[in-house]
Amino acid sequence: VQLQASGGGLVQAGGSLRLSCARSGSLFKIEDVGWYRQAPGKQRELVASITSGGSTKYAESVKGRFTISRDFAWEMTYLQMTSLKSEDTAVYFCNVRGYVDPWTEYNAWGQGTQFTVSS
Repeated sequence: VQLQASGGGLVQAGGSLRLSCARSGSLFKIEDVGWYRQAPGKQRELVASITSGGSTKYAESVKGRFTISRDFAWEMTYLQMTSLKSEDTAVYFCNVRGYVDPWTEYNAWGQGTQFTVSS
């Protein structure tokens, strides 16, 4: 399984941006897909995740501003971001967790996409 994140760039504070994560390859089962971010000098943190059942989870700092979604086949996962702030500047990674067979867990990361919010 490979993940390809895209959509980064430069955006003004208060603006919007959508990140995309394309998955290639198959898994026996996908548990969830998440978006993480890592700002310079900080640890990687979970931004948002969505489970196979459609349940979503968000970091407190992005609640009400970011929305995670996916297509039916799990081939694409999106992170719609609005009301962007300078503190959202980071490298964003997508991650998939699942199983390659009924017994073997699997975890993969995309390469990351950078975006910068200018004030």
